[in-house]
Amino acid sequence: MDRKDSTRNIIFKKSSIFTLTDLFAAIGILGIIIVIIWIVINPAKRIVQADNTARKNDVTAILDAIRKYSQNHDGKVPANMPGKGANAELIEGTGGADICAEISPKYTAEIPTDPSLDTPAVTDCSDRNYKTGYSVSVNKNATVIVSAPGAEAVNGVTPVISVSR
Repeated sequence: MDRKDSTRNIIFKKSSIFTLTDLFAAIGILGIIIVIIWIVINPAKRIVQADNTARKNDVTAILDAIRKYSQNHDGKVPANMPGKGANAELIEGTGGADICAEISPKYTAEIPTDPSLDTPAVTDCSDRNYKTGYSVSVNKNATVIVSAPGAEAVNGVTPVISVSR
């Protein structure tokens, strides 16, 4: 057989096609890879971690605003905060530690809200129906503590998100 004939045989050789079994096997392997990637990435866990990170940033921002207020008022905390040693109170317009008007907008542009509330940050302190989802307290040593009681569990462990100064 000369070279021309062998080339012709390669070109005109009947090509094989995928069978239904081959197709199902490929889809099965692709499915297994997708499940493995899904488990590794775990978007629900990442969302919870992102929400908890936002909570940490939020309580720090609130505490910074209270600290700035205190520096400009001879070490006093906003008047509507719980007294020394009292139980923590939620920062909200009615029934809680209503500190919005005292710290916003002078010491913070807005008061952040917990991600689980799915509400925008508080910018209008005249609206007494606001809720932040965060709590504030002052311990017996006059240390201000801002906490996020709505922290979500990660791997079965609920973190304590709290900052103090």
